[in-house]
Amino acid sequence: MSFKSLGLSEPLLRAVSKKGYETPSPIQQKAIPSILNGKDILASAQTGTGKTAGFTLPLLHLLSENPKEKYRPIRALILTPTRELAAQVFANVKEYSEFLNIRSAVIFGGVNQKPQAATIRKGVDVLVATPGRLIDLESQGLLSLKRVEIFVLDEADRMLDMGFLRDIERVMKLMPNKRQNLLFSATFSKDIKKLAYSILNNPVQVEATPENTAVEVIEQKVYRVAKGKKTGLIIKLISDGNWKQVLVFTRTKHGANKLCKKMISSGITAAAIHGNKSQGARTKALAGFKNSSVRVLVATDIAARGLDIPLLPHVINFELPNISEDYVHRIGRTGRAGASGEAISLVSADETSYLKSIEKLINIKIEVEIVEGFEPDPNASTEPIKPGQNRNRGRNDRNSGNRKASNNRNSNKNKSRNRNRNNDSRR
Repeated sequence: MSFKSLGLSEPLLRAVSKKGYETPSPIQQKAIPSILNGKDILASAQTGTGKTAGFTLPLLHLLSENPKEKYRPIRALILTPTRELAAQVFANVKEYSEFLNIRSAVIFGGVNQKPQAATIRKGVDVLVATPGRLIDLESQGLLSLKRVEIFVLDEADRMLDMGFLRDIERVMKLMPNKRQNLLFSATFSKDIKKLAYSILNNPVQVEATPENTAVEVIEQKVYRVAKGKKTGLIIKLISDGNWKQVLVFTRTKHGANKLCKKMISSGITAAAIHGNKSQGARTKALAGFKNSSVRVLVATDIAARGLDIPLLPHVINFELPNISEDYVHRIGRTGRAGASGEAISLVSADETSYLKSIEKLINIKIEVEIVEGFEPDPNASTEPIKPGQNRNRGRNDRNSGNRKASNNRNSNKNKSRNRNRNNDSRR
């Protein structure tokens, strides 16, 4: 099957050809014809299956068939959970619309809103947005969703995981009732199906892969290791293997920063990316990783969605996620578009139950190895770590024997709060 056989316009076929794509992926083959026919879609597609093009190409085709050139209201809204994913989707929209008279924009938080508002004011056909910045600009009267014809909810499962349900419901009320809706999700949980039925009208359901399965081309491996020896083991693996591009996942922001510093002190160029980093810092870290000036990118799960790094060879779970589905999203950063990849997990005793849940989800028994000198602690508890427990333990460790410094910091914080209150009252 070719892209031409799907019914796409010549300008879109030129853009697809320019990117080097010849044959549509399964999700594209299944979704594009239905979208072109004006149907609502409920699509299950794992990361790396080409789902972005699966909704971007037909969306652009439909808009270009009925252009509104004099005044360009927002006619298509693509809502994503993270800034990185928004930027990636926007890049795809720009590439595929190169030979069309279509204007697009992306908006997200963490950066100045003025340039975003100025772009929208000039007229935009397709808007890619994260919920927070979208609602913020709309509430200020800087954009309107009253003319939206096509609504895309991308990574819907992640949206719910991140607590965006109320924001989604609010956005729905800002758009006309008559519109085409496209919902894409990596999993079809009960919550996703409930959300879908509240948004979609007689949807066509399409699936690119069986539910909740890991990408088959990814080689998965587990190293059993004592918790305190994880840092030494990961540095050994990267150094001995001379790995040049490695994406490492930690459970906490503090853990990401700490591991990044250890990498750098061992002579491995590294950068951290997580929610506490400014958008500028996140963009710089990702750019350095892509151009190979940064060898290791250490990330929390905020980076599990939306990072499109071609031919990424290695993903390491420094700590397993406590939500099994997040494991699939993490390792899905490698093995994209049919390429091979390796996913390694460093598993300590207290993560045993997480590993069992993951293996049950993906229906695979993952190969286990033990490296001499980094053996697991036979006396360690197998009780799982509760969310936030590591973080609290870290705080206690840092504060023990240093109460005076802690008190001084608290005193400074109180003074700072008082100054801020005074400043607020003056505004």
